[in-house]
Amino acid sequence: MIILLSALLIFSTGYLLNIFYITVFYHRALTHRSVVMSPATERFLASTGSWVTGIDPKAWACMHRLHHQYSDTPRDPHSPIHQGVFGLAMGQLRSYEKILVRLIRGDKKLSAVVSDIPFDVNYLNRKKLWFLPYLLHVGIAVAFGFAFQNAIPGIAYFLGIMSHPVQGWMVNALAHKYGYRNFDSSDHSRNNTLVALLVFGEGLQNNHHQFPGSAKFSITPKELDLGYGLCLLAERVGILQIPDRPAAALSA
Repeated sequence: MIILLSALLIFSTGYLLNIFYITVFYHRALTHRSVVMSPATERFLASTGSWVTGIDPKAWACMHRLHHQYSDTPRDPHSPIHQGVFGLAMGQLRSYEKILVRLIRGDKKLSAVVSDIPFDVNYLNRKKLWFLPYLLHVGIAVAFGFAFQNAIPGIAYFLGIMSHPVQGWMVNALAHKYGYRNFDSSDHSRNNTLVALLVFGEGLQNNHHQFPGSAKFSITPKELDLGYGLCLLAERVGILQIPDRPAAALSA
């Protein structure tokens, strides 16, 4: 029982760290600028993002901006309408890899999409050392296994900290296929309650696509955006700021 409880705590900690980086730093702050990082926080993100998540922050932001620009059209880097619900799992990976390579090569069209981001693709990807974060997390997982004399806590750590591919698939596939809509947007975005709960508000895709400039994805009282709660907590400890934005600006 102690092993299982420890594993649950370790998984939850890793999952929460990963989700904080993705939904707060990568998504709401870096991609949409709906929350504001200080220059020091932005430099910290540029240095640590790839190490924590295994995913380059600038390439992730570029792919997500393209998703909003071409949502559910053939040019969308990840859409279940064109790639299928299960095919999207590999589709989003291939799109990310292509975007990453093009940014490293200095592709002018893609570079313009993220011209406001004041740092380059992380050196781990520029130097083809993308695998090092995964080796680091495998090493930490092994250390947990030795510490507990049981593999379960180590596996729990790795699954928690490296959970974004599954999170991304749930949001990109399920929340663009199944759920309800508060707004009649031109794409297929949906509000998927289960995905919103598991991925800290990210499943409220219809709301988010209607107001991408809003740090808060929930609209109605029955909707829960735990990611916005993380933003409020981060603001309280001075990591970032949530600006007051007029309603007209939220669709930016």
